[in-house]
Amino acid sequence: MIRVFISQPMRDKTNEQIKTERKRALDEIKTLYPNEEIEEIQSFFEDAPHDATPLWCLGESIKLLGQADIAYFCKDWEKYRGCCIEHECCVRYSIKHVEE
Repeated sequence: MIRVFISQPMRDKTNEQIKTERKRALDEIKTLYPNEEIEEIQSFFEDAPHDATPLWCLGESIKLLGQADIAYFCKDWEKYRGCCIEHECCVRYSIKHVEE
C-alpha cells in the first residue's frame, strides 16, 4: 500500500473545488501506480477550528506529510507558500514526490 499526501493550492477555492482537484490528483496517482493499493492521507481540513490560521493548517499538514510514502503536488503548487514549504520538506527529508 502506498500512502499519498496531496499538496494543493487552496486559497480562494471552495470546498467543492478542492475536493474535485483532490479526486483528479488521486486518479492521476492511480494511473502512475496501477498495481498498487493507494491510500489518500486526509490533509484537507474541512472541519478545522473556526480560528485556524494558515500556519495552523500548514503545521497539521506537515505532521501528515511525515506519514507519506509519496507526495503529489498539484498544478501551480510553486505559487503558494504552504505548498512550497511542503515541497521543501519533501526535498530535505527525502520524501518521494511527483509534480503535476
